[in-house]
Amino acid sequence: MEIKKIRGAIEAILFASGDPVSEDRVAQVLSLDKATASKLMQNVMDDFNKEDGGVRIVKLDDAYQMCSNPVYADEVRQALDLRRNTPLSQAGMEVLAIVAYNQPVTKAFIEQIRGVDCSGVLGSLMSKGLVEERGRLELPGRPLLYGTTSDFLRCLDISSLGELPPLPHKQREEAEQEEAE
Repeated sequence: MEIKKIRGAIEAILFASGDPVSEDRVAQVLSLDKATASKLMQNVMDDFNKEDGGVRIVKLDDAYQMCSNPVYADEVRQALDLRRNTPLSQAGMEVLAIVAYNQPVTKAFIEQIRGVDCSGVLGSLMSKGLVEERGRLELPGRPLLYGTTSDFLRCLDISSLGELPPLPHKQREEAEQEEAE
């Protein structure tokens, strides 16, 4: 298949999916090796991500997704009659940060750090699609494990959790290690 047709197929797959599509899946469907699929998907993403373009392609871990350009969020919201999402509460931000930096985590772990019950906050984050269940811990009672979602990455406009800023105590530890060397 020629490059133009492959790029067109990638665009069609991303558009039709609506959800993130992994590089592996695109490589499999288009009979490409992963490196070639990755390079072509990056090229398609670069072409779409123009400042004045209405549609963008974002990378979320090893997957890509087509979405509207945030510059036009107000117009999209008006056209689709969407209400603005309510901002996260301080408690929601705290729980989300704990989950993002320590995942997968149990509810008990979050409550131990915060010192208060987090059932309602965790439920709210799950309903917003920012946190999801990631299985169960092999301990008595088999507590649920929680982690962040691709929606979390998209909301923060980052590709992976590695792009999160380092925690303050981690920065101090790294600085101390560099001084010791």
